Amino acid sequence: MPLAATTRVIAADIKLAHSVFALPFAVLAVFIARDHADPAGIVVLKLSLVVLCMIAARTWAMLVNRIADRRIDSLNERTRARALPSGRLSPRAASTAASMAAVAFLAFTSLFLVFGNPWPALLALPVLAWIAFYSFTKRFTAASHLFLGGALAASPIAAAIAVNPASLGHTPALWWFAGMVLVWVAGFDVIYALQDEAFDRERGLHSIPAALGRRRAVWVARVLHALAFFCLIAAGLVEPRLGLMYAVAVALVGALLIVEHIVLHRRGLAGLNVAFFTLNGIISIVLAAAAIADLLVD
Repeated sequence: MPLAATTRVIAADIKLAHSVFALPFAVLAVFIARDHADPAGIVVLKLSLVVLCMIAARTWAMLVNRIADRRIDSLNERTRARALPSGRLSPRAASTAASMAAVAFLAFTSLFLVFGNPWPALLALPVLAWIAFYSFTKRFTAASHLFLGGALAASPIAAAIAVNPASLGHTPALWWFAGMVLVWVAGFDVIYALQDEAFDRERGLHSIPAALGRRRAVWVARVLHALAFFCLIAAGLVEPRLGLMYAVAVALVGALLIVEHIVLHRRGLAGLNVAFFTLNGIISIVLAAAAIADLLVD
């Protein structure tokens, strides 16, 4: 298959557009953690590198997921049309692309050495290992949703380390945002896993819906999303630079989370695309945009 065609297949299969879930929080972390002594041009360069690192890291993690699950996906009616089980993409091509994404991530993180910051390069391999680990967790624990949340929660922390490592010690909002991403992502992954409740139980795979059933799993998702809302409030309380725009955005996020669960309750799995993709994408973009606006006004 020509390179361009392979690239299109991979991009469609791993849904690059869904980077919108974690990427805005990494961008927000750059603005929270940035060293105010840095000229605007340096901030832009660091931000650009963070975005490139995010794209490379997510590509790596998603391809590892597709490779690890290709046999499971071939047995699941919902996933058998994916690129690997359908034969549109070979395991060799997927492995090559994953390796290229990992190399790109290592290269991008090493560029932070130019700014005198060795931490991104030193932590690059552990980060790649951590974000790939989720793909194997549903084989042994129903807490796999939390591992996915943890993989994405690394985004704001990693971005802060990249632009200003010292910020982690004196900017507690970064940790609250990471906590928010962890439980928010875990919550909507529980919702997403409702589609495979019967399949996971039949195949011995672990998920909260398979372990607890649909009704209890939905309540777990609600609790996780309530915790996510609490984390946002806590971030606003500990970060004085976040003001009115952030407060309005948090209120909107709370409303959207409620709407998400109402849609799920009323429409069931038929409302999943709205609840899972559309509303959660809006949440991440609106929240990050409002917080960044407050930070720039400060």
